[in-house]
Amino acid sequence: MHAIARTTPRTLGVVLLLAAAFVAVAVGLFKLTVGGAIALYFVLWWTLLFAILPLRNQPETAPERIVPGQDPGAPAAPRLREKAVWTTLFAGAALLAALAVFPLAGL
Repeated sequence: MHAIARTTPRTLGVVLLLAAAFVAVAVGLFKLTVGGAIALYFVLWWTLLFAILPLRNQPETAPERIVPGQDPGAPAAPRLREKAVWTTLFAGAALLAALAVFPLAGL
């Protein structure tokens, strides 16, 4: 995962490519409109981002790296690019699972 999220442009490309693939599957298999699939995927992605952000964060413990006014719980290495890729994968799985359940629920 670290190699995929090494640079911001690479991470953005991977996220967009995966998101487009999940939306295309939703449109092709579940007959959603493109706008509806994008909207549902966006809501799932944004919600899961806030669930994934706090995972595996360690606060900065080196006194020489703490600046005045810094929150003591601020992560030393937040790994935001990796978390964006993980969020994209989990949101895609959640999208496909939700779309598979919708017909069973009569929605």
